[in-house]
Amino acid sequence: MLIHPQIDPVALQLGPVAVHWYGLTYLAAFGLFMWLAHLRLRHEPFASMTGVHAWSSKDVEDILFLGVLGVILGGRIGYCLFYKPVYYAEHPLEIFAVWQGGMSFHGGMLGVIVAELWFAWSRKRPVLQVADFVAPCVPTGLAMGRVGNFINGELWGRVASPDLPWGMIFRGAGDLPRHPSQIYQFLGEGLLLFVLLWLYARKPRRPGRVAAAFLIGYGVLRFAAEFFREPDAHLGLLSLGMSMGQWLCVPMILGGTGLWLWTSKKQ
Repeated sequence: MLIHPQIDPVALQLGPVAVHWYGLTYLAAFGLFMWLAHLRLRHEPFASMTGVHAWSSKDVEDILFLGVLGVILGGRIGYCLFYKPVYYAEHPLEIFAVWQGGMSFHGGMLGVIVAELWFAWSRKRPVLQVADFVAPCVPTGLAMGRVGNFINGELWGRVASPDLPWGMIFRGAGDLPRHPSQIYQFLGEGLLLFVLLWLYARKPRRPGRVAAAFLIGYGVLRFAAEFFREPDAHLGLLSLGMSMGQWLCVPMILGGTGLWLWTSKKQ
């Protein structure tokens, strides 16, 4: 049985300015996206595009900027709507209190989709082409977010068997060993999804296939990880014994499957 190391959430204190580990993981996520997106420019079909259709470093910078806005705004709004709608309806000004925590991946994903739609419209590019370009660069950012969750000792797992070698006691979660679900998600929807998606996307695919693979892959891996993650205390398990995270994964899996089937029929 392991004990979670109590790490100070503040990585660096510069006078009144506190630099948090969680903020640094977001910074690392955006840096990894920039690096991977530049590598993605060498993949087909993007490498062979010329003229007005060519992708450039400027496109990467612009889509990252829009994506950052989508992640932050969508993640915060999604958390308020999906997880605490009644509370924030009664305290609307606290929606802007992002320093108190509270971000939703699914909300952030919707924010990124809006950013991709805007980018595609403004650059007159096919939406699925933009989605296929971005999708393989996302999982490493998700992995960094789970590192931040682990450092903060938050979003811990459900109670585990005392015989589980890696069962961990989290301060604030009682004295029973729990699954380190942050690590499960780091390995699953972070590293594993990245490797599979990156290898799949290295060769030309039907438009929309890479984006569909991301939706299905993340939805399935997150759905499985939720069996080991403690449900939100104010929500608990919802209908059919599923958590909010699992219910939010259902439309992702269905949407990805529908997109995959649609691309199979579309010439």
